[in-house]
Amino acid sequence: MTAVLDRGREAEHAAFTIERATDPAALREMLTDRTYAAYAIAQLEERRFPLSVWYVATGPEGRRGIVVHSASGLGRALFAEGDAAAVDAILSLHPGSRFTFGSVRPEHFKTIQRYFAALRQGSMLRMAVTSRTFKPADGEAVRLLGSDIAAVNRLYSTEGGPTAYTSSHLEDGVYCGVRVDSQLVAIAGTHVVSDTEGVAVVGNVFTHPRYRGQGHSKVATSAATRELLNRCPLVVLTVEAVNEPAVNVYHRLGYESVCSLHESPLVRKEPFGVVSLARRAIAGWRGRSDGKEIVLR
Repeated sequence: MTAVLDRGREAEHAAFTIERATDPAALREMLTDRTYAAYAIAQLEERRFPLSVWYVATGPEGRRGIVVHSASGLGRALFAEGDAAAVDAILSLHPGSRFTFGSVRPEHFKTIQRYFAALRQGSMLRMAVTSRTFKPADGEAVRLLGSDIAAVNRLYSTEGGPTAYTSSHLEDGVYCGVRVDSQLVAIAGTHVVSDTEGVAVVGNVFTHPRYRGQGHSKVATSAATRELLNRCPLVVLTVEAVNEPAVNVYHRLGYESVCSLHESPLVRKEPFGVVSLARRAIAGWRGRSDGKEIVLR
């Protein structure tokens, strides 16, 4: 089904055609910024693609936006790329889940806030490393397996936050840890790994409060990065822009700052989806003769 957004008397005066995209090859060609889009690109993998819903909006002068709503073992996620007005056009009809985790460019953030409450406002840095730039750290870390899940959950829950990791998270991803006197004190893992798409996203880096400032997270991240680079040409991570110590650690490992973005848990402002459902119904009625959804703005 397609949708046309006519912004009417608004300054843009643009009409966007929105399509449900089902061709991974076509989407792969659209996602040209592999560093920013690494997580989304991983969803193109054959086993993951059925768990995601993709929308593409096209408008005048080649303007285009992409939104993907995905689901994985770590939860639901929303990714947006492209023209901000085109992204707005998609979200006006297809905002996705009530609770999700968003990754968007700074120019998309105001649009996101029209439809969601963002629980984190700060700017993030996307950093990337390749085999050419990687500088491994000295120190010993071990690959964590499913049998280590109890120790992993104990570590992640040190500061009182809930943990929901399972053995499959450790087996499907890459998690490396540092032990001191047999106790797991630092860990670095992944949000997603795709061998077929050649991308991996490092995340879930954490050190026990009593062991911080001793370089353990650097060693764990280095070990995870080394293993990932043996499988994927591109490895990325996201870090708070104001977290200078962490940024410096990643720089010393060979990660390079590439772009700014916003990453945040999102809660949809219109919880039951009635408004977006009504918009789709009206849009379908308006475009019924052409088999399209037409939205007037």
